[in-house]
Formats: sequence, structure tokens, C-alpha cells
Amino acid sequence: MAVDFGEKRIDVEAVRRSWAARGFSCDVWIDPPGQRWENFVHDTDELVMVLEGEMEFEVAGERHRLRPGEELLIPAGTLHSARNVGQTTARWLYGYKRNR
Repeated sequence: MAVDFGEKRIDVEAVRRSWAARGFSCDVWIDPPGQRWENFVHDTDELVMVLEGEMEFEVAGERHRLRPGEELLIPAGTLHSARNVGQTTARWLYGYKRNR
């Protein structure tokens, strides 16, 4: 699967392979406009990447708005939130570091 954004194309399968090589899972999450996931902490590192829409990720009090294709690492044990701040459905990838 590939997702096009104007001149930018995201090859989701290539991202999955890259994340797997780095020890991360990779799944798609879909949020309607206004969806908020507040104040989460995980025992493992998490990667996120926006595919489409406008997502804001707050990590340890710092806000990040990713462009499609940009990746953000959320370190294990860090308080974080994810918010669809756009007017459309947002699709984004997330993955957790696998135990080896």
C-alpha cells in the first residue's frame, strides 16, 4: 500500500520493513476529527508517523505536528497524547519496540 500526498508518496510496506528491521511493530490507526488520546505511558518505545490528516502528538509537554511521512519516537515511560486537530479523518502508523 502506498499513500500519495501531492508530490510525496509514502510506501507503507517499506515503512513496515524499516520499522521491523529496527525492532518495531507497525500498524495503522484511524481517528475521526476531534479524537483525543490523552496521557498515556507505555513500558516500551513507540514510533508514530502520520499518513494523512492533521495529528498533534504531545510528548513530555512538548507538542509536535508531523507532516505526512515524518516519524516521531516516543521513549518508554514518557507521558504522551495524540490528537486529531484537523477537520478530516486522520490515518497514522504506530509501532511498539519488540522485546528480543
